Amino acid sequence: MELVKNIFFNTDKLTPNNKIKISYTGKFFQDNSTKVFIRYGFGENWENIVEAEMTKSELGFQLELVLEDNTTFNFCFKNEKDEWDNNGGENYIFTIEHPDTAIILSASDEFALIKPRRLRKSYIYSKKIRLAIYKMLIILPKLISGNYKKKKNILDDLNN
Repeated sequence: MELVKNIFFNTDKLTPNNKIKISYTGKFFQDNSTKVFIRYGFGENWENIVEAEMTKSELGFQLELVLEDNTTFNFCFKNEKDEWDNNGGENYIFTIEHPDTAIILSASDEFALIKPRRLRKSYIYSKKIRLAIYKMLIILPKLISGNYKKKKNILDDLNN
């Protein structure tokens, strides 16, 4: 996923505690810099700042990292000449999406374990009833009309 021109992630969503790979093909890659470092932090105050050297490949400078459980992912780049690519002084800032936990039920919730078992039993019973009705609809008219023939055993045919 390309979030900003020349910055790519290997995922569609930035979610907490998720390992991601970031690829940078910006001005330092285009200028053939030999080393590029990423400086990143989390939240509005750039908490837990890390500076790491990125690995150069055909696809740009790359690094794998784990996103912390915070509101934003902030980063900028610098090369071996101490030149910065910080998005024109704005830095690169992206929202970390948190999954919706409203659908998760607690163990004390009345629907947690009891209801699915009841649903499963009722499903099996309805299936058996439908099968019995189907057999009656197929066999009963044949019995009434006299067109019902019992299947012969193959061994009986071979013996005769």
